[in-house]
Amino acid sequence: MSQKPWEHAKSSGSEADPVATRFVASLDVDQRLYPHDIAGSIAHATMLHHVGLLTVNELDTITTGLNAIKSEIDEQGESWPGWKVELEDVHMCIEAALIEKIGEPGRRLHTGRSRNDQVALDMKLWIDQSIAVLLKKTESLAAAFAELADRCGEVIMPSYTHMQRAQPIVAGGEALAWASCFNRCGKRFWQLDDRLENPLGCGAIAGSSLPLDRQFSASMCDDINAIAPSSMIATASRDATLDMAYGLSMVSMWLSRWAEQWIIYNSTEFSFITLGDAYTTGSSMMPQKRNPDMLELIRGKTGQVYGSLVALLTMCKGLTIGYNRDLQEDKRHLFSAY
Repeated sequence: MSQKPWEHAKSSGSEADPVATRFVASLDVDQRLYPHDIAGSIAHATMLHHVGLLTVNELDTITTGLNAIKSEIDEQGESWPGWKVELEDVHMCIEAALIEKIGEPGRRLHTGRSRNDQVALDMKLWIDQSIAVLLKKTESLAAAFAELADRCGEVIMPSYTHMQRAQPIVAGGEALAWASCFNRCGKRFWQLDDRLENPLGCGAIAGSSLPLDRQFSASMCDDINAIAPSSMIATASRDATLDMAYGLSMVSMWLSRWAEQWIIYNSTEFSFITLGDAYTTGSSMMPQKRNPDMLELIRGKTGQVYGSLVALLTMCKGLTIGYNRDLQEDKRHLFSAY
């Protein structure tokens, strides 16, 4: 009999064929979600106790077991013995390990929950955490340009439209223009963070007949405390993933435009700036050259981020309103863009 709860009505599941096992698995991508999966599970278990579906002893046992598993994974990483490709994903690996560790109370954790609302929550918790990192980075970058404006603010230079000389400006004006771009990028992430909705309790598509308290579950999940208004959309939508990928694409676009500008400014023909040796490479045939390889790589890496956004849009474009397995691939594309 399959260990996977969604295969219990069949004599076997994909684990009966090694090729099928590898093909449906997402464990190589979604392992990084383990702290969010555990946090969401503790929130769900706490709600189940709140509505009388778990005893206090069962809740304590589940919480202790999950925290122990998190500590094990924190320490052992990819070497944690609970990672089993035949269980397909991070969610089932943690659930199976919990059942092995604490027995029957571990099975009760799945009460009123589907992998559909579980993975949707995990991704939103990951997005929330990643936004905090991105906000610090965009703020730091904008501050660096503001510092450059302060340092070189009175240097006279031309501005350009159509790549032809336009009005005279000061270097500080251009530096603050770049600062403004990256400040806007940060605001885009902040606005996304404010729109995240909690899908716990939405089940596979239409909720549950059990007396779940979705508002209580949401209140247990850090900043994602607004409940999704539609269970069908909460489990079928990847809007937050798409918004995140778009935000990352906008950061990449502005980084690429800045890199192009400074590549031109660094050229012999312009000679507006000189790049430090640490940020250039030489030439095996022409040792006098100082190539702006880092700026070129920033410009070049933009295509990968754009590709992730287009892949996500294409993945979602032909799906019906409920959950479809195609959505499993969202993590691969978003993590790559990030």
